[in-house]
This record gives sequence, structure tokens and C-alpha cells, in this order.
Amino acid sequence: MAQGFSLTNLERSYAMIICRLSSGTRLRIYRKLQSLLRNRFSLMDALDRIHGIITNDGKNPGEPMALALMYWSRELQNGHPFSEALAGWAPARERLMLSVGDVSHMEDALGNLIKVTEGTKRMSAPLVSAVSYPMFLMMMTVLIIYAIGVYMVPPMMNAAPNTKWTGMARDLVGLSIWIQEHWLFAFMILPCVFIVIYMTLAHWKGDTRAYVESVPPWSLYRIFVGVTWLLAMAALVQAGTPVSQAMRALRHDASPYLLRRIDRALIFINNGDNLGEALNKTGLLFPDKEIIGDLRIYSEMDNFQGALNQMANEWLEDSVTSIEQKAGVLNMVATLFVSGVIAWSVMGTFAMQDQITAAMG
Repeated sequence: MAQGFSLTNLERSYAMIICRLSSGTRLRIYRKLQSLLRNRFSLMDALDRIHGIITNDGKNPGEPMALALMYWSRELQNGHPFSEALAGWAPARERLMLSVGDVSHMEDALGNLIKVTEGTKRMSAPLVSAVSYPMFLMMMTVLIIYAIGVYMVPPMMNAAPNTKWTGMARDLVGLSIWIQEHWLFAFMILPCVFIVIYMTLAHWKGDTRAYVESVPPWSLYRIFVGVTWLLAMAALVQAGTPVSQAMRALRHDASPYLLRRIDRALIFINNGDNLGEALNKTGLLFPDKEIIGDLRIYSEMDNFQGALNQMANEWLEDSVTSIEQKAGVLNMVATLFVSGVIAWSVMGTFAMQDQITAAMG
């Protein structure tokens, strides 16, 4: 790797943005680093080998990830730990996972980071599916209602202006009049609802939050945050970090929702309670009622580190399945709702046609 290089502020800023956005690329680099360290390469040599691959043996030195590797290597040469070299280039949680232990334990730290990152990615896909598809179908429902009310019903009303509509035909005419007068409200209400939900997921942190924790999408968010938090806790504790220190470390990049739960638990941990008892005394049922019960038992065991790691991985597997199932239910409900709107509009149209025919007869 070329030595003595310099980056302009613009080059560095651009490379930092690309690096932070390229979670998949960072994960591949971590895997390569772990593999090379396992084969007795030094961290500097491993970075040099990966730099050669990314730049095609120096032919493309301006690649953002190549610049990242060069910067990391320079920071290591200047005596900075690898976790500090990644400041600005990787999220705080990744740097936290790499800050435990010294260079001799970097292989294990990378392994823990890879496990947590892969677990988070496995959780993300079904979570996005559980939220995005129903949102799309609900927007389609609004468009269908608008099209019916503005383009289909008015011509039929004009065909029989003196008809006194009854039953489904009357409801369809009423919808047509309403949508023509309040079309802006109809199109704005769903985006506003989605924005409110999105903002409350990470920022609604009070005790009242517990009342909706069993209702999607807040229940799905609790599972997602709970699993990723437990995976990170397990990795830190297994690396030898005390529970209280691990909890404080995980505060750094926590959302307001998670921060409230960590801080509440820390109050009881600082008073001498174990992790399970502390989480139970918060009364927030985070991360999960059953997990809290297990932690109350395992926290008193000699092999707490191993038990916590096993529990985190088992809950990850169960949660991925659970979220996929809930996503299927939400998708089915949204699909049935759209189908019901279409069926109702078709039957209302037939009713209007029948009443028009009767009025003309």
C-alpha cells in the first residue's frame, strides 16, 4: 500500500459517505480481515492485501473503499487502535464491537461483529416486508377509491340525475361526492399516518409505549431492537466486558427508545441487580417477557457468557420466523382489504346500473 498519501477534505468526506453507506462492502472486508488474521497475517498486512484486491493491484487507487483502507492503515501506523481508525467510516456500534480487547483479540472481535451484523441484516428483510407491502396496498386502496369517485361514478350519476339512490348505490354516490370535495385529505392522511408511525418507532420512549408494544409495527420494532441489542450484549460479554460496562457502551448509538430502556436497567444494575432482575424491575417488558425470565435464571449461572450467547442466537432464529409470519398476516389483511374495496365498488356499480335501468323504465 502506498505510504505518505494525503486525502483532500472533499475526497475524504466522499469516501467516508460511501463507506458508511456500503454496509455489505464493509462486511466483506471484515470477513477478509478475519480470514487473514486467522492465517497469521498482521492487521497491517491484511489491510494491504485487501487494498490490493480492491484497487486491482493499484490500477484503481481512487476507489472510495481503497481510500478507506489507506486511511485506516495510516492511522494504525500512527499508533491508533483499529476501532479509532474507523471513526467516521463505520457506525458507532461496529467500532464498539472492535474496541474490546487488543490486537491479539481482533479476530474474535471481528467474528462477533460479523455475527451481529449478519443477524441484523436477517432481521431487516422480513421487517421491511412486513411494513412496506401493506403500506403500498393501502396507498393503492386510496387510488382505487379516488378513481371510482372521480371517474366512474359521476358519469353514471349524470345518466340519471333525478334518481334516488338506495343501498350500495347510495353509499357509492356518497363516497364519490366526499372524495371530490376532500381528495387532498384522502391523499394526505396515509402519508401523515406513516410519518407519525415512523417517528414514534424510535422516538416514543415513555412508559405509555408499553401499551402498544404488542401491536404491529411497534411490536416488530421492539423485536428487531431487542434482538440486535441482545446479540451485541452477548458479543461484548463473551469478549470479557462486564455487563454494566457493556450496557453503558451500547448507549452510544442507541435510539431514544433503546436509550430509555438501557438507562432504566442501569439504575438497578448499579444497585447490585443482575441483568435479568434489572430488566424485570424496569417494568418495560424489554426486550421480551420470556427473555427477561430466562435472563433472571442465567444471570446467576457460572457460564453466563455462553448462556447469553446461546440465548441471543436462538432468539434471532425464532424472531426471524416470527416476523416473517407476522409479515404474512399483515400482507394478507392488507390484500383482503383492497379486494374488499374492489368488490364493494363493483357491487355498488351494479346496483347503480340496476337503479338507472329501473328509473329509465
